[in-house]
Order: sequence, then C-alpha cells, then structure tokens
Amino acid sequence: MRMTTLGGTGIRVSRYCLGTMMFDRCGDPGEPARIIDAALDAGINFIDTADAYGRGAVERVVGHALKGRRDNVVLATKVYFAMGDDPNMSGASRRWITRAVEDSLRRLDTDYIDLYQVHRFDPWTDIDETLSVLSDLVRAGKVRAIGTSTFPAEQIVESQWVAERRGHVRFRCEQPSYSILVRGVEAAVLPTCARYGMAAIVWSPLAGGFLTGKYRKHQPMDLHAGRPASYPQRFDPALPANARKLEIIEDLITLAKEIGCSLTHLAMAFVTAHPTVTSAIIGPRTTAQLTDLLNGADLRLDDDVLDRIDELVPPGTTINRADAGSQLPQPLLDLALRRRTPMDRSAR
Repeated sequence: MRMTTLGGTGIRVSRYCLGTMMFDRCGDPGEPARIIDAALDAGINFIDTADAYGRGAVERVVGHALKGRRDNVVLATKVYFAMGDDPNMSGASRRWITRAVEDSLRRLDTDYIDLYQVHRFDPWTDIDETLSVLSDLVRAGKVRAIGTSTFPAEQIVESQWVAERRGHVRFRCEQPSYSILVRGVEAAVLPTCARYGMAAIVWSPLAGGFLTGKYRKHQPMDLHAGRPASYPQRFDPALPANARKLEIIEDLITLAKEIGCSLTHLAMAFVTAHPTVTSAIIGPRTTAQLTDLLNGADLRLDDDVLDRIDELVPPGTTINRADAGSQLPQPLLDLALRRRTPMDRSAR
C-alpha cells in the first residue's frame, strides 16, 4: 500500500483509508473486526469513523477491534451531527465539542485522536469559536490534527484566515465527496485545498454503489430497500440525473473492459489520480469487498483513459447534486432557512 503525508502534518497515511460507516450494517457482528485486521495486514494504516455512525456504536466497534494495535493506526473521527434529542448535542460549538470529544475518546478506548474533523459546516457557530476549542484540544494532547468534511470552498478559506489572524491551529484536511460522477469539487474545493496545503480525503469514490456496477440501465431497481429506499433522490431512475448516471455507467463498464480492469478499480484509480487527493475512503461491508478493492490498489490510469472519462463527465461536473453532500450553504438547503436569518437557532 502506497503512503503519503497528511496535509503537511508529517503524519504518514495510506492512500486508501478504511471507512467504517457501514460497520453497523454488516450483519455479522464479527465482520468489522475481521475487516479492520485484514486492512491493517494489507498495509492500510488510516481508519476513519464518526460519532454519528450508529450514534456511537461504530466508534465502540472500532475501539474494540484496535486493542493492541492502536499505536500503529492513524485514527480519525468526526463531530457535528445530533447525538441526542437535546438541541445542544450537535453542531460545532465549544459547549458540544468539549463533551463530544470526551465521548469519542471513551468509545474508541484511546487517549488521543489523530485527526478530529468537523463533519459539516455549522452556520450557527462562529468559526473562531470552533477553531478555538479545537486548538485547545490539540494543545491538551487529546487531538493531533484537525480537519473538515464537506465544507464549501469559501468556508475553507475563511477558516484559514481566521486561524492565521487569531493564532489558532488550522484545519489540515478536507473530506469531500468525489468520484467520476461527482466532480464538482474539482472547480473550487480541491484547488483551495492545494492552495492551503490541505490534504483531501475523499468519500464515496464509488458513488454510493453506482460505480460497482450494482445498478444498471436495463435492470430493475428496488426503491423500497437499502440505499435506494433511504435516498430516492439519488437512486430513482425516473429522475433525469439518475437516468444519466445509469447511461454513463454503461460507457464506463465498456471502458473498463477495454483496459482490462473492473469498474470498481477504474473508479478508485480515477480519484487517486488527482494530485490533491491524499487518500480515498473505502467502505467495505465484507472482507470479500475489501479484498476486491485492495486488488486494484496498484492500478494507474494513463492520460488517454482519463481523457475519455472527461468526455463522459466533464471536469468540475456533478451529475446529480444530491450525491455531493451538503455543499450548498445551510440556508439554501433548508427551505425554511431561505426566509429566516441563518443565525436564528430556532430554525435549526
């Protein structure tokens, strides 16, 4: 497994990062530990989780699986999404982060977190407030580095300016959605990361399963089960953007066959080819899926192949905006907030 440096921190991480969001959906309760062991044995040293995954359940699974191997792992987790009914049990305030980090440390059974990330931009909290508490955690030794996830480019820039002017620790990485079908971050987010020397740790490189070949143009899709049931706006083939995705998949399958690889391997090689991408998050639910992903880790795409992908999905283009996460500012995502002040917490 190739290694690289995490955003100028000096921390060496593998080019594949093991994502754990699916660990509470594995079926077999012993499978997450087997996946982690197999990933570490294969040379992956970077594991990403979040407190919101299973409302803390996944962090506990990860902490248990890493017993005896913690010091050899770069462990990342995240904070932002609601962890209870109390309105203050979410967001990026000092009040919540101070509590949330202790909860994560306890569940992960560790004394420190290598990378602590703000899971989404919080429009109700001054970024100075967020950076202040995160800086305190770094100086206290509870966190080694800090980062963001799915932040718009303008918020990344503002956070860098605030950190410099206020003497705070700065964000060292951003975690955006990025795949052949979701290329919007190429326009501003990835160039902004490059400008500030930030690592890009990309999530959903397989576009929610589309880039595995699981969903095909002329095959029926069950919209009442799995991801299609949870996210119909991303999967329903009756929507033009999703129909277009299915058409592109057929062309990509043809391209993959021509160069002698699987669609999955083509998709992973595409995201890791971008010079700003530090690591790509893989999210296997089984050891078999992990093995398949690892088998394509050494694939490199030449310029001709990348040019053909560009013809199918032009650079900077996202086929279905719903696949990109909350890249839009919260006031535009929430219909109610379009008619209220963003700082009105009652609208949250």
